[in-house]
Amino acid sequence: MAKQPYIQSPLNYIGGKYKILPQILPLFPSRIRTFVDLFCGGCNVGINVSADRTIFNDNISYLIDLYRKFNDTPVQETMDYIEQRISEFQLSLTNENGYRELRRIYNEQKNPLDLFVLTAYSFNHQIRFNNSHEFNIPFGRERSYFNSTMKSNLYTFLDRLHTKDFIFSCTDFDKFDFSELSENDFVYCDPPYLITTGTYNDGKRGFTGWNEKQECKLLKILDMLHERGISFALSNVLIHRGRRNTTLLEWTEHRGYTITYLNKNYANSNYQIIDRESKSEEVLITNYHHEIQQGVLFE
Repeated sequence: MAKQPYIQSPLNYIGGKYKILPQILPLFPSRIRTFVDLFCGGCNVGINVSADRTIFNDNISYLIDLYRKFNDTPVQETMDYIEQRISEFQLSLTNENGYRELRRIYNEQKNPLDLFVLTAYSFNHQIRFNNSHEFNIPFGRERSYFNSTMKSNLYTFLDRLHTKDFIFSCTDFDKFDFSELSENDFVYCDPPYLITTGTYNDGKRGFTGWNEKQECKLLKILDMLHERGISFALSNVLIHRGRRNTTLLEWTEHRGYTITYLNKNYANSNYQIIDRESKSEEVLITNYHHEIQQGVLFE
């Protein structure tokens, strides 16, 4: 079997960029001292970037707790714990009672590795919390389990975490400390998309939501980085199902930033038809001309 060129997150995080890594990573600068993944989510981007130091930031504390636990625990110890929990609660494609019991225990104790075990058996492997910060995704009956692909992705992801200098930060994007960044650093932003909807950005899950005010805050931060000579890249959509993000488009045109339209017609997927129906334009906005950039990727 051919070795995959990119590491895939073991988490099925909504809006993950794994499938378009071949398009966006070559557009990043070839030399990065500190890479900031400001809305890291599943970490698909930052885990694959070549940088001296990578900072993963997200405002969901339980997600960052999980990554820190992954980073601080020997790989085999993590894998053994997962297998032990699966056996202890007899988790399977059909045992909803075992899933519910582990979910109850996690919501009481908040053991980070239990969160990962839950995602292996949750509906579509998703992560979601209610307003009381309780994990509340239902059981993925006949759909979700700790399968061989998920296990392989986890092994590879953990191996990378233990071979590089990764830092994990939990703060809202507008409270992140950019003061130590310089011209050799790079900030990547993959925020919730203003003109799309999702339970992860509705502001009703106990964490900060996303609206036009938040969008404008982020754009001001990116302008500040630009004025300081710090390169950035912003993932977003300009058009989605007839809606147009005029705030983002006007900001980009006014500042003269570069817009790259991404091709989502991936191999073995019928994304082209989906795009025609939804009229979705996914873009990468940068404050530099990336035609001269040569992204350095891991082999």
